[in-house]
Amino acid sequence: MIDLHVHSTFSDGSCTPRELAELAKETRLSAVALTDHDSTAGLGLFTQACNELGVEAVPGVEISAEPLHGTLHLLGYYFDIENAALQAALLEIRDGRRLRNERMLQKLNELGCQLDWDEVAAFAGEEVVGRPHFAQAMLARGYVADKAEVFDKYLGKGKAAYVERFRLSPTDAIRLIRDAGGIAVLAHPFSLQMSKATLKDFVKSLAELGLGGIEVFYSEHSPEQISIYSGLAAAYGLLLTGGSDFHGDANPRVKLGRGFGNLRVADELLEKLKARLG
Repeated sequence: MIDLHVHSTFSDGSCTPRELAELAKETRLSAVALTDHDSTAGLGLFTQACNELGVEAVPGVEISAEPLHGTLHLLGYYFDIENAALQAALLEIRDGRRLRNERMLQKLNELGCQLDWDEVAAFAGEEVVGRPHFAQAMLARGYVADKAEVFDKYLGKGKAAYVERFRLSPTDAIRLIRDAGGIAVLAHPFSLQMSKATLKDFVKSLAELGLGGIEVFYSEHSPEQISIYSGLAAAYGLLLTGGSDFHGDANPRVKLGRGFGNLRVADELLEKLKARLG
């Protein structure tokens, strides 16, 4: 089994790159992709640890793109990590996240949730601070009962302390991944919150832009969704990929390689992904 969607402390996960490699070994996964949000900073450490432990490391990233509806994330695999254009774009996205974080902190303070930056950042890893870390800080202060309340009342889209941030267009995100020699994959399509007809048209448009695959197998995908996404992949000549979206303590119900317990991503999907590179 493999897992092509995993996050470390260089994004919003709770495990270091080495801990992920060790957990992959314990879980008997043959290959794992580190796909931190808008950052490749953990890939060197991850690849080194995987090589030492005999687990195949897949270089990846998860890029935030501007959606028509819902949330749009694009996974990139096997790109040139040193590609200047890609790294410049990822830096711009991270800068946008930083500015957004400053504004969200200001809004929360204005709403009576007194937090300072250091206590929010303390819940983050080495690089990316995001809304889950704000949620943890608010829980620790007792401002909310659980994370659901944080997003329902404060940090969900359109809520009192929500702030938009810079994202790439789908066209630019796919182009950057492809120009860096990689393959672009649509992550967890259900998060787009589109009807079947709208999703079909959208995936068709992405395929025309150079999309290479769809994340069909995912922790939260139902059998019906898997069938729909598999059909879209077949219709537009796209690869099937899959992963748990493992974050560690941030979402302990999701297990590496197994999701909620029934996720199985076959090794042959990675072989097809690598074959497409050739």
